Amino acid sequence: MLIDHRASVQFAGERALWLRVTSVDDRPTYDGWMWLTGYSINRTTGEALTRREVFVQIAGLQVLPRMTESPPPRRNAGPVRRGRGV
Repeated sequence: MLIDHRASVQFAGERALWLRVTSVDDRPTYDGWMWLTGYSINRTTGEALTRREVFVQIAGLQVLPRMTESPPPRRNAGPVRRGRGV
């Protein structure tokens, strides 16, 4: 998820971050706002950098597609054949 100036003024410009959300806090907040917990990530590598808790406007959140692709599931793959004597 991209957290930038649209979600909160504190994340404007160079302070924008990519957040892999792990939980949404259910504590009461102002209408249209929420607390998110997750990990800031390196967008290039997908590596988690630091755990963060951020207070953001719901309307300003931008959900982005996964950046790493999972391998396709194996479909009805037959038994694995091994060489002789194995």
